[in-house]
Amino acid sequence: MPPRKSPLFDTATTVGKIMSFLGVSALCGLLFMGLVFPLAATGGAAASTGSDILEDVPAEMTEEPLSTPSRIYANDGETLIATFYAENRTPVALDNISQQMQDAIIAIEDERFYQHGGVDGQGLARAAVHTLTQPTRQGASTLTMQYVNNVLNNAAVVRGEGSVLGSFAQEKTYADKLREMKLAVSVEQEMTKDEILEGYLNIVMLGGQNYGVEAAAQHYWGIPASELNIQQSATLAGMVQAPNHFKPDDNPEDSLERRNTVISSMHRNGFITEQERDEAIASDLNVENTNPEPSGCIAAELGPYFCDYVTQTVLTDDTFGENQDEREELLYRGGLNIVTTLDPETQANAEEEVKDTVPPGDDSGAVASMISLDPKTGSIEAMAQSTEWDPDSELSEGSTTLNANVGPDSGGGPNALPVGSTLKPFVAAAWVEEGGSMDDIVDASGSDFEQGDRIEASCVPGGSYRLGVESDSGDDAVWDVENVGDNMDREMSIDYGLYNSVNTATLATAFDMDMCAITDLTDRLNIVEASSGEGMQPTEPSFTIGGTETSPLTLASAYTIFANDGTQCEPRAITEVTDAQGNEYSVPEENCEEVVDGDVVAQVNDTLVNIAERPQAYNAPFERGNPPYAMLGKTGTSGENSNTWFAGSSEGLTSVAHVGRLDSIDPLNEIPINGQSFEWFYGSSMAQPMWYDYMREVGGDYPTGDFPEPSDSPFDDRREDYPREGALPTDGDSSDDDDDSDDDDDDS
Repeated sequence: MPPRKSPLFDTATTVGKIMSFLGVSALCGLLFMGLVFPLAATGGAAASTGSDILEDVPAEMTEEPLSTPSRIYANDGETLIATFYAENRTPVALDNISQQMQDAIIAIEDERFYQHGGVDGQGLARAAVHTLTQPTRQGASTLTMQYVNNVLNNAAVVRGEGSVLGSFAQEKTYADKLREMKLAVSVEQEMTKDEILEGYLNIVMLGGQNYGVEAAAQHYWGIPASELNIQQSATLAGMVQAPNHFKPDDNPEDSLERRNTVISSMHRNGFITEQERDEAIASDLNVENTNPEPSGCIAAELGPYFCDYVTQTVLTDDTFGENQDEREELLYRGGLNIVTTLDPETQANAEEEVKDTVPPGDDSGAVASMISLDPKTGSIEAMAQSTEWDPDSELSEGSTTLNANVGPDSGGGPNALPVGSTLKPFVAAAWVEEGGSMDDIVDASGSDFEQGDRIEASCVPGGSYRLGVESDSGDDAVWDVENVGDNMDREMSIDYGLYNSVNTATLATAFDMDMCAITDLTDRLNIVEASSGEGMQPTEPSFTIGGTETSPLTLASAYTIFANDGTQCEPRAITEVTDAQGNEYSVPEENCEEVVDGDVVAQVNDTLVNIAERPQAYNAPFERGNPPYAMLGKTGTSGENSNTWFAGSSEGLTSVAHVGRLDSIDPLNEIPINGQSFEWFYGSSMAQPMWYDYMREVGGDYPTGDFPEPSDSPFDDRREDYPREGALPTDGDSSDDDDDSDDDDDDS
């Protein structure tokens, strides 16, 4: 920062010449005699000379709001998630500050506070004599002058200019001191003594990041400023001289000595009796157990990853500043009250469930996560994962700041998560939307797709492309797609193929229609690849069976249409933001749009309900045909068995459960996870049981009605005699056990 230049340093100016000639001691004498400040002025030429000098002294005091902590709350507006601050401060009225605290600061800093008009002539004279006769300097700043100094510094910091006067600097220039004095006189003319004292006690630094007596009282003793006793008040008042040096928890011996000096001054000035003085001096500091106000998401006891998501939202939204520096300044100093959508009970259950499924730091390297949305509003009700939010630890230790539920642009990791078969329902929805039916038959017998096969895609040049030549299936002559389970390579209904997650059935459905009809639907649902932010590509058909990556938040938002009659609401995390001055900031309102016809959704739901409510292979906590309430959903497993899913919904809560890796695509099968070993690791292995347990606990707190029936469903009953095209083989090869391992290279 370049050195400041003041006209007072220029000896060519009138003031500069006078200052150079008089020197500081003579200046103090002049001030005391009333030649500069009309505190005890006698008039005449001397006073006129003082007024002329003041004309050249800059004396504008631009105030800025006090730096105040911001707080993030859950949806009840009361449950605190996290606090952010550069300066820990809680402004309070003077009535909420104990009289002992008021007396202590006056006794040690400005015993003539109620007699002077901003600048104390006697104090100036005493300081001048001391400076002339002693090797040390003695200050003469009144509380009003100190208040001015702090206000100017606060304004400079808020404006990003750094400290202008240096609140606790050992040396101030003549210009600084003159300006401070002139402003102090002006302040005394505009504010009452009580207003000045209140302002001072709320702005003054009291060690570390603690500013103001309320925050300091809470930090050192866990009490409000209204309860500060004599010795506690004296401790804080004594810190003003050198806040960090006299911190009672860091330097108790010097702090105790300084405190006793203040207590003696309180007695000398008549604020306390001799007995009160002696009892206070005999007491201990009692600061063994301080109460630091935690700052940031690392201190969040509830929803630390959601806290980080909200933080990222604020820091990237120009509503809160033109650039990130301004937005950070507002977050850490602006006293924002941010009310979010997070439901405390739902979040607590989500956190318990993911950590019960995969404990933090599990040797497998797996991480469990859960995210829930209200399908009627888009509100994020829960966002949890089985690691601790810690920027200074490693994933292998069970801690990370990587948010498994969101993409890289919102705090997620650089490696997106392969979604497996969770996108298959959208292929079925596109089929129905194009006029088809869930009982239409497709030929799922073909598992080898020849290079050069012509695929219809009306939105690409020429209206089609050739598989393996202009698509992502590679340069090999054949794209080999595998199914799990026997007796799958045959003709079957779209309903049956989706129920059993048959890869070749999904591809046959996609290739029997316009691929652009599918991507048109996924675009409407904002299904994008997490790492690139781009939508699904019609020339890359592997996305239909899991060969793509997206975030759980994106997937959950897309699945809300199945619970909300085809209407999707944009995900939202914040409902209200106000600052310390009561200003309201604009936040997104509920933004809902019907993106798919409700009857289309209802037909696909016929299948999804049967998937979610089949218990025989999923350790479901209810008897077959008797779930706690209506459910729907779909499993998903990446081709590498590195990421597994269950995405589903009740009427009132859409949730996505994920168990997998955040840092690689190494397989998880045959690796013990939380003490359990799996020969094959699928979405049905851990993600779906975790989803069931969680939804059983929290789902009843939301609407639990039935999903709308389709007007022209080809099926009479959703669960009776299912699956509809004949029972699967009973020789152990049932795909109920092996839900949906996708093609060998989902990342192609």
